[in-house]
Amino acid sequence: MRVLIADDSIVSRHLLDATLRAWGYQVVVACDGNEAWTILESGDAPEIAILDWVMPGLTGPEVCRKVRANAKEKDVYTYILLLTSKSQREDLIEGMESGADDYLTKPFDQHELKVRLRPGTRIIELQHELIAAREALRDQATRDFLTHIWNRSSILDILQREMARSSREKRPFGVVMADLDHFKAINDTYGHFAGDAVLLEFVRRMSGSMRPYDAIGRYGGEEFLFVLPGCDAACTVSQAERMRAALANETMSFNEESRLITCSFGATAWAPGAGGTEEDLIRVADDALYRAKRQGRNQVVQMPFARDTQQSAELALPHPAPQ
Repeated sequence: MRVLIADDSIVSRHLLDATLRAWGYQVVVACDGNEAWTILESGDAPEIAILDWVMPGLTGPEVCRKVRANAKEKDVYTYILLLTSKSQREDLIEGMESGADDYLTKPFDQHELKVRLRPGTRIIELQHELIAAREALRDQATRDFLTHIWNRSSILDILQREMARSSREKRPFGVVMADLDHFKAINDTYGHFAGDAVLLEFVRRMSGSMRPYDAIGRYGGEEFLFVLPGCDAACTVSQAERMRAALANETMSFNEESRLITCSFGATAWAPGAGGTEEDLIRVADDALYRAKRQGRNQVVQMPFARDTQQSAELALPHPAPQ
C-alpha cells in the first residue's frame, strides 16, 4: 500500500520514510503542501497521506480541504493523517473539520503511528473489495455470461453511440450480423457442452481477426453483432470475409473429434447522410444474413444501406458450405 509523506522537515521525513518502509509500505515523499496536492490530485495518488500541519505553500488542513472538495471527481477515498505540534483543542477540531481522518502529535511515537494507521489500512482494503465487487457486478450486467463478450443490450448501446459519433464526425461505419451454420445439429449431436465449446472458439477466432477498436456482442443464441468503426461498404465486406475465413479455414476439436464449423455473415455500412436508425441498420444486415443462409451458408452477403432498402443492390462473396 502506498503512503504519501508531506513534511518540510528533512529529519521528520526521513524518520517517517524509514519507519513506514520497515512496515512494508511504499512511500511517496513531498517537501511542501503544493507538491503534496499535486501528487494527491493525480490519477495514481497514494491512498493514505500523512501531512504536516505547517508547510510552505499549502498547509496540511488546506490540502485536506482540497482533497475532500475534489473527492466527487475521484473514485477512491484518501485516508489523511495530520501530523502536528499543535495541542490546543480548538486547533485539533479545526484539523479534523478540514477533512482529516485522524491526527498525530509531534514528536510521534512509532507504536502510536502504527495504531493510528490501522483504521486507514482497513478502510482502503475494504474500498478495494467494494470496487472489485462493483466491477464484477458491472461485468455481469454488460457481458455475456458464457463468452464474456458484450451482451445484447451492451452491443446495441455501442451501435447507438457509434452511429451518433459517425454522424457527428461524418464518417462511415460497418455493421455485420453473423450466425453459426447448423449450430442446432451440433447441440443435438454432441451435446450442449460441445455447443458451448464451439461458441467460445468462435469468439476467440473472431476476436483475433478484429481490429482493436471493433466491437462484438452476442445478439442471441448463436447470432452475433459486429460494429466496425470507420468502415465503408468495401471495408466491411473485407472485415467480414476475414472473420469468415478465420473460422472456415481450420477445423474445431471437441468431444475428441474434429469438425469444420462455418458461419454466415450479413453486412451493411452506414455512410454520412444516409439517415435511418440503428434498427434499420440491423434489419438490413439481418436481411443480408438470411440471404447468405438461403444461398448456401458459409459466405458473406452485403446489402447497401438506404432508407428504401428495396432499392438496395446485393454483392455476395460465395463460399460453398461443406456437404
